Amino acid sequence: MFSFYLQKLIAAFPFFLEGFWVTLWLSGLCIVTGTILGFLVGFLRISNIKPVKFIAGFYSDIIRGTPFLVQIFFIYFIFPEFGIQLGPMEAAIVGLTLLHGGFICEIVAAGIEMIPKGQWEAAESSGFSTYQRMRYIILPQAMPGILGPLTGQYISGIKESAIISVIGVMDVTRVGWLTVQRIPHGLLVFSLVALFYFSICYPTSRLIARFEKKTTHREIIL
Repeated sequence: MFSFYLQKLIAAFPFFLEGFWVTLWLSGLCIVTGTILGFLVGFLRISNIKPVKFIAGFYSDIIRGTPFLVQIFFIYFIFPEFGIQLGPMEAAIVGLTLLHGGFICEIVAAGIEMIPKGQWEAAESSGFSTYQRMRYIILPQAMPGILGPLTGQYISGIKESAIISVIGVMDVTRVGWLTVQRIPHGLLVFSLVALFYFSICYPTSRLIARFEKKTTHREIIL
């Protein structure tokens, strides 16, 4: 019986590859957009303008304080009541981008706030603009402390992306759910699904760890 299910799973493998591709490019896209959003909001989190800082903090608190499943339901099912109609893929992109951004902004803000005030004052006394202070003085020192938590968020976001299958996105998890209805061997089917996620998460973590190591080594040399 096991060999029979295995043969059927092998026959369904092309569909898993299609779902894997959806998971891969969607996760990659939302990591990029979420990182951009997270850095922008992170800069706002350390702003001296209280209303701006409050709005950025409120957004972060909402994202970090509610389950992603509820967030994606809200985007897909509730937004249309306000005239914002999004398809499954568009809702997934918006949801995952907001998810990454909400966590990354706190990582960025915490990393920047770890830099001693003396560094800010030295850069200011040197006549650097706000952009120059951030670009050439603060961020290079903050990045080694940011990269570690950032890696964890990327991996977490990739795994959280499995939730988008509930709104009909044909990712690898969705393919697994549809397949297990035809091949009633959950262990076999979802072991394959888990293997696909591992093949994304593990190389991603190793790649960022290597980049973090090089960055830290360069900082030590400098």
